[in-house]
Amino acid sequence: METLTRCFGGRDPLYSAYHDTEWGVETHGEAALFERVSLEIFAAGLSWLTVLRKREAFREAFAGFEPAAVARFDAAAADRLMANPAIIRNRAKIEATIHNAAALASWLDAGGSLDRLVWSHRPAAHAPAATMADLPVFIPQAEALAADLKKLGFKWVGPVVAYSTMQAVGVVNDHPLTCPLHS
Repeated sequence: METLTRCFGGRDPLYSAYHDTEWGVETHGEAALFERVSLEIFAAGLSWLTVLRKREAFREAFAGFEPAAVARFDAAAADRLMANPAIIRNRAKIEATIHNAAALASWLDAGGSLDRLVWSHRPAAHAPAATMADLPVFIPQAEALAADLKKLGFKWVGPVVAYSTMQAVGVVNDHPLTCPLHS
């Protein structure tokens, strides 16, 4: 009988807790999903653990990721964020997050829902991977989600960011078969 082991996060308590209690857990709500998309953008090209360690500072800096609040950020707010050593100071990603918040807030005001949009891309079937190394970089549903977000005006949301978001919020269960949280 094969021993099941956590698929990631085993050496860092914060990362282990994230794996055990958040990653792949069904997540709903406009601010919660906007936060996940935004943090996945900040994680692009970096380790997720780097972002995770700064998550509370991001939440504080970005008004709890409430889309309407972030949409009101101006150039001075972007400058303040660039001066904040507690977050990742990448101007393009900061400006994209503010821009995305404005696009989302406008769409929400018109009756749209990020929650409905993200969850509408849940695959009818999703084959489990044997190991983390066997996971694809993205799936067709992530390409479609990225395209839909871009139609809304979002920036920095390619299929990889969309797929990472889908994994994080439980749209897909990508805990591999060897992970105790697979089921």
